[in-house]
Amino acid sequence: MYLIDQHTKGIMEECKLRARDAGLTFDDETLEYIVSNKDLIELSPKAMIPTLYDYWVNDVEVLKGKGKYKLYPQNPYETVINSRPAISFYNDNNPDWLNIMIFYHVLGHIDFFQNNILFEKTWNDDFVGQALADKRLIETLRREHGRWVDYVIEFSRSIDNITGYFGHLSMLKLANCEELSPQLNFYFDTFLHKIAGVHEHEIFKEIERYNLVEEENKELAESIFLKEVNTKYPEFESKFKNRETVNSHYDDLLEFIREKSPFLNKEKNKWMKSLITIVRNTSLYFAPQIRTKIVNEGWASYWHDELFRKDNRINGHEADYAKINSGVTSISRIGLNPYAIGMRLIQHVKDLGNKGRINSTFQEIKDINKREDFNLYTGQGDNSIFELRKNFSDFMLVNTYTDQDFVDEHNLFVVGKRMNEEKGVVEYYVKSRKAEEYKQMLIQSLYHPPKIEVDMEKTDEETLYLVHKFENRQLFKEYIPDTLLGIEYLWGGRVHLETTEIVKSNTLDGEATYKLIKVVYTAHYRKITKENI
Repeated sequence: MYLIDQHTKGIMEECKLRARDAGLTFDDETLEYIVSNKDLIELSPKAMIPTLYDYWVNDVEVLKGKGKYKLYPQNPYETVINSRPAISFYNDNNPDWLNIMIFYHVLGHIDFFQNNILFEKTWNDDFVGQALADKRLIETLRREHGRWVDYVIEFSRSIDNITGYFGHLSMLKLANCEELSPQLNFYFDTFLHKIAGVHEHEIFKEIERYNLVEEENKELAESIFLKEVNTKYPEFESKFKNRETVNSHYDDLLEFIREKSPFLNKEKNKWMKSLITIVRNTSLYFAPQIRTKIVNEGWASYWHDELFRKDNRINGHEADYAKINSGVTSISRIGLNPYAIGMRLIQHVKDLGNKGRINSTFQEIKDINKREDFNLYTGQGDNSIFELRKNFSDFMLVNTYTDQDFVDEHNLFVVGKRMNEEKGVVEYYVKSRKAEEYKQMLIQSLYHPPKIEVDMEKTDEETLYLVHKFENRQLFKEYIPDTLLGIEYLWGGRVHLETTEIVKSNTLDGEATYKLIKVVYTAHYRKITKENI
């Protein structure tokens, strides 16, 4: 692995100038490395952070990646990481014209990392340097405590998706507001999340709802919105008045165990807390990326297509570019290509902005001919997509702009699957072309960690009581025993997990029926028991 040569660096600097002229903003300093395809595969298990701590699972993934590479050699094109300075990796056999396209794509990613609000907590971090310090600390602890270091890392990683990401962020900012009142702050940051038990997707919907109210009547937006809140949640007012005492549930399980575990707070075990901190901080650092896969890849794909097609350096390589670009951004009829959907949604938003369609007036039009003819020629397309880049996650993008016009324009549909008994084959068919059903299919594919809270009323030094908020998805039952054994070790006592499971049974006529049952798993003395409640 080595830095790109001066000739290729000059190409990148020219791409930066053109990208900035188009409106992208990013730090001046970037680092570009040349690696082989095989090197890229070896970097991938550690999320492309070369200094990230070593862990035995990484070695397994590297071996698996090498085996796959021998069977199916492929060109991963590029990889970019959100660091300061931003670091990107390129194949050692790219021609100049292909590097130009890839550089534009990478600059789109860097612009997104450094401007999207979900990444705000990473803007001033030198994560590569911090990862190196963490790695050295872990190596020191390994010399002192041996294999127990990897046990603690493994147990922590089993729950590193339950980190209260939005609570850590403390930045559920609304698109049109500089600062919220105490009541609105309490509603969005505390009440919905910790008291009403609403999932983050629903919180985003409430933010969108407030933005619409604020757009219609800026002066009275808060009073109108809170009136509806009090109608829906009659307890909101009293909870706000007594907000200092509200803290009966914790949803950052990893942090709670680190701070409250009787086992970890013993003097001889406090070294384990530093490992949990490393795992948790790493998870929080990458949390924005997993929540912005579609919009991030769509943004980068939009800009590599927009900028490269206007770049005279494409001359003579138009056909080559078309072939590569179609492979990256073609719509998958079965499955989801985040590059394709993300890019087309951003193009859709730009078109809506240019025609003045991002408002309630257009949304209320039902007549298809009037919708097609509606055009205010506002020319606000670029402003619309840059606002999107600043504030949106995958869920917000998909939920807000996957409308029937978009679905019809790109001939999108939900695919169904059925068994053809006569032919003995599985058939795929068009199940629905409705925008709402296609949107729900996309939403179901998004990252959706389980919501698991600590019930403080049932938790003490002997027992940790966890409650899984059922959202029509049961936990992956095969993982529960091993995960609970790890939590039991970190807590140092009995662990209960209350959850809901879907049970299937058949009626006398062979019809399948389903019912929900509450169950409690208990981990105690390295044994798992289960009972219905």
